[in-house]
Amino acid sequence: MTLPVFVDVDTGVDDAMALVYLFASEDANVVGIASTAGNVPAQQVCENNLGLLALCGLDIPVSKGSEHPIKTPLRTAEDTHGPKGMGYAQLPATDRRPTAHDAADAWVRAAHEHPGELVAVVVGPLTNLALALRKEPALPRLLRRLVIMGGAFDYRGNTTPVAEWNVSVDPEAAAEVFAVWGAAWGLKPPEHLPIMLGLNLTENIAMTPTLLSRLATVAASSSIPMSVLDNRGTRSVASNPLIAVLEDAMRFYFEFHFDQNEGYLAHLHDPLAAAVVLDPDLVSYRRVTVDVELTGTLTRGMTIADWSNRWGREPNALIGVGVDPEMFFDRFISRVGAFAKRLI
Repeated sequence: MTLPVFVDVDTGVDDAMALVYLFASEDANVVGIASTAGNVPAQQVCENNLGLLALCGLDIPVSKGSEHPIKTPLRTAEDTHGPKGMGYAQLPATDRRPTAHDAADAWVRAAHEHPGELVAVVVGPLTNLALALRKEPALPRLLRRLVIMGGAFDYRGNTTPVAEWNVSVDPEAAAEVFAVWGAAWGLKPPEHLPIMLGLNLTENIAMTPTLLSRLATVAASSSIPMSVLDNRGTRSVASNPLIAVLEDAMRFYFEFHFDQNEGYLAHLHDPLAAAVVLDPDLVSYRRVTVDVELTGTLTRGMTIADWSNRWGREPNALIGVGVDPEMFFDRFISRVGAFAKRLI
């Protein structure tokens, strides 16, 4: 069965990998893309999304979201993703433009066009979703499934000692989404609660040069395996244009992780969320109450899971607690490799 999919991204290297995974999946029909300010500003996110679509020969509506979080100034992450968000990769120029309506409206339109069927995935700050919920409080009941990449549960942060990037950029939006969503669902059935994939789960999904070489092989593309010994910024020689873009983007990401003392690898947070929106059984979950700290001097943006029900509140999320990385990468490489091969 093909599922209508709505994607909210702040593209971003791993966001780009998530988009390509969805484009490559025959069980996904991407009906809209919301561009959220986060890794780079909203306009650059739009340009990245439109460039990826041009590279992949696809025509999907792209909508620009808010240029800033709900209450705080925007912070971006060019140190992590490169000056334009795509590492060393250069996307093709295109004359395509975003929709005349904004990303919050795009959320609402897509939900009304596919009531009860739309699956949605958010892999950036939750700004646009929070604004969409203000416009359409019934949005949770219109969706079939929501997957969010964000938070860190009983785990270190990657932005502050306790906070994950997507939540930290706009913690008010995240808190608003969880407050509204639990009430809107009426908390039943439990499988309709938002799926939350935090760093405790997604950092198990580590792309390596060996896995990236496997992807090139499946795509029947020439390629030279990457190494930590390569000169910084070495460009891909892959014969397949999509593989070349992904390799150039991933090299920057590898270098960033290496500089953070994590090894010459890269965590594919967002592609896991893309995979789960199509197949929730890839991950095991716990049903709990989630909230976001907004005022702590040291803990602002921290996501808290009430594992022991100390608050006495009904659960409002399914938190991912287990995943098989090998199964994920087998699926990612087979789908994206075959898709890249078809583009030639």
